[in-house]
Amino acid sequence: MRFAIIRFPGTWSDRDTYHVLHNVLEQQADILWHREADLSRYDAVVLPGGFSYGDYLRCGAIARFSPVMEAVVDFAEAGKPVIGICNGFQVLCESHLLPGALIRNQSLQFRCEWIYLRREGGSTPWADGIPEGSVVHVPISHGEGNYFADAETLNELELRGRVVFRYCDAAGEVTPAANPNGSARNIAGIINARGNVLGMMPHPERAGEQLVGGADGNRIWESILRQATAVLAG
Repeated sequence: MRFAIIRFPGTWSDRDTYHVLHNVLEQQADILWHREADLSRYDAVVLPGGFSYGDYLRCGAIARFSPVMEAVVDFAEAGKPVIGICNGFQVLCESHLLPGALIRNQSLQFRCEWIYLRREGGSTPWADGIPEGSVVHVPISHGEGNYFADAETLNELELRGRVVFRYCDAAGEVTPAANPNGSARNIAGIINARGNVLGMMPHPERAGEQLVGGADGNRIWESILRQATAVLAG
């Protein structure tokens, strides 16, 4: 696969993403400046973490108007796979590709730590390779990761199986103590109605090698690679 990794002013997780995709998983990947307008050469798009435009106004609010985002929206609406990680998730919400918003952590503290995620229902090429109920160990690094939406939106996400990851403990139990930021219903990752767009606050690209503490993040990248292989196989 060929991945487009979008770099906004203030992005810092683009090189981590590139390292895992290109050096660890041996995929084609390019880091593209936010003024890029053509994504036709790519099979998947990654909006990585960071502090786009210094997080002025709201996280992701300015990046949403970058030239590349028109191409990202067209890419997503064509049914092609898009993932937004941390700040990328915030950008997807600001772009209305995903519902809800990421607000200040309930603790009012920046949280940088390893957490557990439980794979929930909902079909998406980004996680179909991870069995429902599985626990994934990856890090977070954010100050505004508290997922918020009104009750109607939350109920719709639940009803349609669009919650893909929830914060949990090591045993897979979803508890208030396992929630690092106060997110509604322990939500850590959601998809759009079509399933091709995933937004998640935790960082799979920071869990790509045992050397850095674990490689569970690769289960997400391997899922999309497995899906692409299946499509090519016919």
